[in-house]
Amino acid sequence: MVSTIKRSYSLDEYRAIEEKAEGRSEYRDGEIVPMPGGTLKHSRISGNIFAFLKFLLRDAQFEPINSDLRLWIPEYKRGVYPDVMVFDGEPQLNAERSDEVLNPTLIVEVLSPSTADYDRLSKFRMYRSISSFREYLLVEQDELFVERYSKQAQGWLLSEFNGLESSISFDSLSIKLPMAEIYRGVVFE
Repeated sequence: MVSTIKRSYSLDEYRAIEEKAEGRSEYRDGEIVPMPGGTLKHSRISGNIFAFLKFLLRDAQFEPINSDLRLWIPEYKRGVYPDVMVFDGEPQLNAERSDEVLNPTLIVEVLSPSTADYDRLSKFRMYRSISSFREYLLVEQDELFVERYSKQAQGWLLSEFNGLESSISFDSLSIKLPMAEIYRGVVFE
């Protein structure tokens, strides 16, 4: 029997590795977890959402950011890369870092088979520790289906959307995102 030793990395070690890495990895309180590569559908969907939000919010106080920027979740000591984040005003950087932010209002995750459960459960629980966080969008890439969670006084409210004629209203942004724009150019088998 062969045993393996699991190494724990300091946050500084992780950041140094991530700055030079060709691929992305999440930091999970000492553990470095490589993120799987994306698919064409995943890239089209996340790109569509980012581009449409960028256009709709161009003259507003809100700023969408793509997956190049790491979200730091202090309470859980996690560094993650959501597909799209939207900030109300200027993104708050983590200390003097230019590659980590703390305060998204909206987070979008395009679901992959390997990460869907993690995005729905563990990540959502961690995201809820962020005081500025108000809305969460989970987008299926293999079917026309989107889940939107919005923070209410009594907890988080789930709304589900399917079909290209639907539009998703964002309470925190005062805009609507048509399902047809999310899935523009995506072909389902």
